[in-house]
Amino acid sequence: MNLTPESNVLVQGITQPLGSYYTARMKAYGTNVVAGVSPGQGGQQLHGIPVFDLVEEAISECGSFDTTIIFVEPYGILDAALEAIDAGIGQIILVTGGVPPLDMVSLLQTAQASKTLILGPSSSGIIVPGKVLLGTQASEFYSPGSVGLISRAGALTYEVALALTQAGFGQSIGISLGSDAIIGSSFCQWLEVLAMDKATKAIVLVDQTGGSTEEATAEYIAKGINKPVIAYVAGHYTSEDKQLGNSSAILAAQFSGPVTSTTTAQYKVEAFKQVKIPVAECPSRIPNLVKKALKK
Repeated sequence: MNLTPESNVLVQGITQPLGSYYTARMKAYGTNVVAGVSPGQGGQQLHGIPVFDLVEEAISECGSFDTTIIFVEPYGILDAALEAIDAGIGQIILVTGGVPPLDMVSLLQTAQASKTLILGPSSSGIIVPGKVLLGTQASEFYSPGSVGLISRAGALTYEVALALTQAGFGQSIGISLGSDAIIGSSFCQWLEVLAMDKATKAIVLVDQTGGSTEEATAEYIAKGINKPVIAYVAGHYTSEDKQLGNSSAILAAQFSGPVTSTTTAQYKVEAFKQVKIPVAECPSRIPNLVKKALKK
């Protein structure tokens, strides 16, 4: 992954209200948004950016793209993402939440075969503070630095970023994995990326209840990551029969059966502690753990 201000970015669903609003913010931040796609809206310009009906037309006129950010409706996500994959775009950010589970299963099978990186659904995207904004991240909470932040916890990510910034720990990157029940990329995939990133000296993971990949994540960190890693799990003091997350994740969990012990915050915290990964009790304590980890 090589995100720079020169990276070419496409926005699918650019004429949607959210697509238009966040495209303007990304462009103002310095992101190189080259083109947008909205079927039936081609031929116009929005925020000085040309709009096309098809991804293929955008590539024909503007050249290749490093990343596409998709704002279309949930039931249009599969078609939009497959169109991007067919066009050879290697990184896709799905801002939209509530994508039908079967659509995500189909999309992830195609993405795996084509080695396409999917972020989301319900992802606020990626930010490289001071350089690139891809998605809906609240850039005002971030500052340039050396702490990599990977999160599944939605808006809580910004509270963590702000706590780090106020403590003098800027961020090398902020990554939102998304909070739907089925998401594209995992903690382990991004840990591998940040382990090789020279700008990242420490990594903060922000998780929440729901899902059960923490044992694999903790084991991967213990065996394969030489940089300090600090974890925080939202919902630690929530009753074990409750679950956090957005509405689509909660509904998906309810349809799949009762909340199990492996999806609770208590279980996740224990999985991290067993391999001696520091776990913060609240977001405000994360900077102190980062400070201690960097001194070792």
